[in-house]
Amino acid sequence: MKKTVAVFFGGRSTEHDISIITAISAVIKPLELTGAYTVVPIYITKTGKWVSDPILADISLYQTKKINEFVETAKPMSIVFDGGMSIVKAGLRSKPQPIDIAFPAMHGPYGEDGSLMGLLRMAGIPFVGNDMDASVIAMDKVLAKQVAQANGISTSRFLTFSKEQLKVDIESAVATITKKLRYPLFVKPSHLGSSIGITRVKTDQELRNAVEVAAYYDTKIIIEEAVGNLIEVTVPIIGNEVLTPALVERPLAHDEEFFDFNTKYMSQGGKKGGSAKQPAGAQGYSELPAKIAEPLYKKAVETAEAVYRAIGAGGIARIDLLIDSKTGDVYFNEVNPLPGSLYAHNWRAAGVSSVELVQRLIEYAEEHHAAQQKLETTFTSSFLQQF
Repeated sequence: MKKTVAVFFGGRSTEHDISIITAISAVIKPLELTGAYTVVPIYITKTGKWVSDPILADISLYQTKKINEFVETAKPMSIVFDGGMSIVKAGLRSKPQPIDIAFPAMHGPYGEDGSLMGLLRMAGIPFVGNDMDASVIAMDKVLAKQVAQANGISTSRFLTFSKEQLKVDIESAVATITKKLRYPLFVKPSHLGSSIGITRVKTDQELRNAVEVAAYYDTKIIIEEAVGNLIEVTVPIIGNEVLTPALVERPLAHDEEFFDFNTKYMSQGGKKGGSAKQPAGAQGYSELPAKIAEPLYKKAVETAEAVYRAIGAGGIARIDLLIDSKTGDVYFNEVNPLPGSLYAHNWRAAGVSSVELVQRLIEYAEEHHAAQQKLETTFTSSFLQQF
């Protein structure tokens, strides 16, 4: 009998649209090609409505905006927790459909940040990707850097402020930042991905403006000092105890550029960076594998694996690193616990097809779940008898 895999996507996140692409192209279609699973799409709207229907696996529904009409008329589904997890579609005759495995494909808040993982953990079913604790660490750029540093992994210099601190006294914050860090700086919301809300700044006024933008998206802001002589690379990894890295990949950009949302997803790497002659990457602008010296390549992989283990990652993650090409220093930048489209282009180049990738991720999910099930989670005592 086929196992039922529920694919969760969409969500109340700034990365809602990216999640749709990941779910349909990198998860649902490969799962269907295996012929081994019954795939159930579960779409969460930007307002938080949960709906499920086979039609939700059709990308044209979202490209033509017909999704809005569908959502308006569709009745929300229900979830039943009965020692497992079942979904009930709207309708008097609908019967609960048990879910064997969950495959989260939700980027950003209310999904990738551990929120959904907590729900699935309570439901007691296997789910693909990082557990709740690792997801929380990975999606907090500040916390991830602090964990890395505690494990002896180098990071670029940074400071962090709460939205309230910046609101109360922005000038004191700017004075502290410029005293302790050197321009150019990067200002980022701590919990978002896809480069949303990130600004590269060189002056105090640009810093003030950038902080305001970042605070629009998040309650915690991180300000990072740029790494000189920069080579930026990323390393996708899969596995639980035994790790398998893909290829070290280098995004292609000019020195004065960085990959904001539009550059990443809307302009094929930008007018200057985009070229038909460039090797294909996530959006057609990556050097794959990265053309760096072998010792540096090896060091990048070792650092990425060290970060993966330090945060307790499992299943899949992508580790972003910054390299000073003159000194050879490798710095941890951030972790992406759910790489966009699973970074399938990199895995294909590494010899792992999209179909094999999703199958292996499900195997890791079941492996992790089985290990968790062996742990004792209850304790018998006479405490209640005292009352």
